Amino acid sequence: MIPQEIIRRKRDGDELDAADIRSFIAALAAGRLSEGQIGAFAMAVWFKGMSWAETVALTLAMADSGDRLQWADIDRPIVDKHSTGGVGDNVSLMLAPIAAACGLAVPMISGRGLGHTGGTLDKLESIPGYRITPDADLFHKVVKEAGCAIIGQTGTLAPADGRLYAVRDVTATVDSIPLITASILSKKLAAGLETLVLDVKVGNGAFMADRRQAEILARSLVEVANGAGVKTSALITDMNQPLADSAGNAVEMRNCLDFLAGRKADTRLETVVLAFAAEMLVKSGVAASPDEAEGMARQALSSGKAAEVFARMVSMLGGPADLIENPDRYLARAPVAKPVPAARSGWLAACDARGIGVSVIDLGGGRRHPADRIDHRVGFSELLPLGTRVNAGEPIALVHAADEAAAERAAAAIAAHYRISEEKPELTPVIAGLI
Repeated sequence: MIPQEIIRRKRDGDELDAADIRSFIAALAAGRLSEGQIGAFAMAVWFKGMSWAETVALTLAMADSGDRLQWADIDRPIVDKHSTGGVGDNVSLMLAPIAAACGLAVPMISGRGLGHTGGTLDKLESIPGYRITPDADLFHKVVKEAGCAIIGQTGTLAPADGRLYAVRDVTATVDSIPLITASILSKKLAAGLETLVLDVKVGNGAFMADRRQAEILARSLVEVANGAGVKTSALITDMNQPLADSAGNAVEMRNCLDFLAGRKADTRLETVVLAFAAEMLVKSGVAASPDEAEGMARQALSSGKAAEVFARMVSMLGGPADLIENPDRYLARAPVAKPVPAARSGWLAACDARGIGVSVIDLGGGRRHPADRIDHRVGFSELLPLGTRVNAGEPIALVHAADEAAAERAAAAIAAHYRISEEKPELTPVIAGLI
């Protein structure tokens, strides 16, 4: 296998056969390809696309590039969820313990920030001691005993995807449907799932800003996953504004803890979390209907059982056992907190969600290069949702920054990312469809 020949053929629009794809991915996993070759391949796929057969071959090759997990000794449905990425999207952090509290086993393999979107692993690393890459035995033990474990890819689980993922992040090749499909599903197939629910974001803060493109991606994911034997469905959700009222790492972790503790309710975030919990429970056969499933999820929250599951998961993976009760003891705060005043009175009518995500990176809360270190303290909180009536000078967000100069820049950026109108806007439903 000559890597540059495969790159050239894909660059020229040829369809690659499964054997060539397997050889290329095997070389990638073995470290025999340069970052330049990986980036060139990703860019060729971005421009020329892949057929369904190529996408299936790429997905299976990446899934088979390492170990496949087995869950034979766990007598609950093995279920997971994945998001295509958004701003203020911390659904996984609450969903996994809710699903586990309802009788599912959730071995959740998550990723870092990609492009302008936040990463679940980066948020979890704001918890002191939390091990995002436990060994296989500990991962299995936490899933079996706590009901869920949210971790990152280990070196033995779809290792080819780990390297390709990092290169895509810095080569403007994130929003390729075949690459997204293979990246997401290779990890899920390797994790030994029985059921998978996908969150495909659409809007100005998503990788798919166009509804039609989001549906194409959702169908690609669902068809490839079901074809590989995993019961899969996808919800298309709105990303024209941050999903939570926070964007960052520690600030989003605080949001998660408030949600599990019952201090956050009746929000767009709650709607999405409960919808995914219901879909997981119905799809896995634990609940007979969406209404029954949603009731189970609400009970898991109100009873405190979901919070108990989350606390046990954190403790078993090396974090503090009392994180939910004492978040201020463990989650670092940025030294500067600066309110962002509304420039005028009116309704918050629109925002640039992608711009907010980029502003988090500018503060140091994301990466420009795979090796960059993240400042987990920085970001935005108290982001008001669209459709809120504000008065001039009233805060629409709170900036958390490392110094005054960074806070000033971020506050100006956030103010510019919002449009205030004299008329109340018509808002897009947060859940746009099911595939």
